[in-house]
Amino acid sequence: MRGIILAGGSGTRLRPITTVSSKQLLPVYDKPMVYYPLSVLMLAGIREILLISNPEHLDTYEQLLGDGSRLGLRIEYAAQDRPRGLADALRVGREFIGDEQIALILGDNIFYGHALAELLGRERDRLEGCTLFGYPVADPERYGVAVTDDDGRIVELEEKPAAPRSNLAVTGLYLYDNEAVEIATRLRPSARGELEITDLNKEFMAQGRARLVNLGRGSAWFDTGTHESLLDAAMFVQILEKRQGIRLACIEEVAYRMGFIDTERLNLLGKEMSASSGSGYGQYLMELTRT
Repeated sequence: MRGIILAGGSGTRLRPITTVSSKQLLPVYDKPMVYYPLSVLMLAGIREILLISNPEHLDTYEQLLGDGSRLGLRIEYAAQDRPRGLADALRVGREFIGDEQIALILGDNIFYGHALAELLGRERDRLEGCTLFGYPVADPERYGVAVTDDDGRIVELEEKPAAPRSNLAVTGLYLYDNEAVEIATRLRPSARGELEITDLNKEFMAQGRARLVNLGRGSAWFDTGTHESLLDAAMFVQILEKRQGIRLACIEEVAYRMGFIDTERLNLLGKEMSASSGSGYGQYLMELTRT
């Protein structure tokens, strides 16, 4: 399976702080927003990742993440010259995807759960068609909502319904068979001129091959597309890290825990980060090698 992070868009709802910066480079408490979706793909065991963003921001992402080799990854980059819809990511990444399965994640989505790695690994292994991830919300009329049967198969997808039949919002994490690439090439732009991810998902639903996994209690999901949700996510991360003495979405730690890098490499990364500034982040990495 290969991973795609879609980190494009204009971030208009977050202006003026996105006037000169990509939204997914904004800080969520103590690290760039893009670290959070990247860590999710890594927890799923994915080591080959394509990051798609606006042409003017690609150099900054490459400066931040490089080619991924220091984390035991292979990271490539591709441009989306204007917002063309989420499903367009499969067109842009077609050559990168090749014949593999796909995990597509939105660059402004943050996931947390104590058993997230196990869940992602299990769903990756059993993927057949399309797997979406739902999160119970109090205001489903603000989201895309999925209705399922007793076996978890999706029977209806509604976009911001006036009278929702479900409280399960569809999050920005999607697992697809390779067939999704071909389906994406056949999609026609919607009224707003974009290739809609909902239309792609409905193709799998019509085949009876779309499942929804309810993240449920014990998990957290944030779509950081507004100033309020960005602040909520930062406060959540700050509280959890302070109370538990951990760091969420620490990509170096995830690489270490997943076996992508060894203790020596982790210690070196910590030393590099703390050498000039005494960074607490770097100190944290070095402490991990002693536990």
